[in-house]
Amino acid sequence: MSELRFVDAGTIDYLDAWELQKQIHQRVVDREEPDTVLLLEHPPTYTAGKRTKPEDRPADPGGAPVIDVDRGGEVTFHGPGQIVAYPIVRLPEKVKVVDFVRRLEQAMILTCAEFGVTVYRVPGRSGVWLPAGETPDGVRRLERKVGAIGLRVSQHVTMHGIALNCDVDLGWYERFVPCGISDAGVTTLSIEAGRQIGNAEAMPVLHEKIAEMLSWRDYEPGPSLDPKPDPAKTPRVPLLSPSLG
Repeated sequence: MSELRFVDAGTIDYLDAWELQKQIHQRVVDREEPDTVLLLEHPPTYTAGKRTKPEDRPADPGGAPVIDVDRGGEVTFHGPGQIVAYPIVRLPEKVKVVDFVRRLEQAMILTCAEFGVTVYRVPGRSGVWLPAGETPDGVRRLERKVGAIGLRVSQHVTMHGIALNCDVDLGWYERFVPCGISDAGVTTLSIEAGRQIGNAEAMPVLHEKIAEMLSWRDYEPGPSLDPKPDPAKTPRVPLLSPSLG
């Protein structure tokens, strides 16, 4: 097991973070630096992948930039109140990309559990989700995503990663169709826990759980909901994704 370094990059522009990832990625590939996880927050930003349909782009992005990126998948949002983790790590020889994805999802499942929130995988869709159901006052709620994931793997070293919604303003998600999935919603850890949970409170927990999962030890997978199709007919895991969705 190689060394794993965590870097708290604070609030950083999306394009600046992308460039930083590329630099660290090359140094990890060249074995000049250890495996590195960037923990950060972005200003409000939309990113549009190669499968983005015109109707899914935010018609009014509310002043946030809309950045076209060279990944699969569709449109997603990053902004304040959302923890972004970019693991730039060399995959062990026997670890497949899908296994790495499951470990990142598990890190989010374990993090949410620390705050009393049970989240699930949805086979066919990446990320972690809350099940559909009714509130105590009878309001019907769709399945909803609290944590997103998207990766790129080059020369057996990963880039990009996960975004966990702590207390992000969900109004930003009303301006587009998140990841092209119109039959589900988006939520935050704060909403589901019933109390305010900011990045500062959740970050140390997510840090711990990522470190645990990237120790490459065996683990007991978290629960799953029923499979759902990917509306964009993309692979189950967006392997060429430099952002999250």
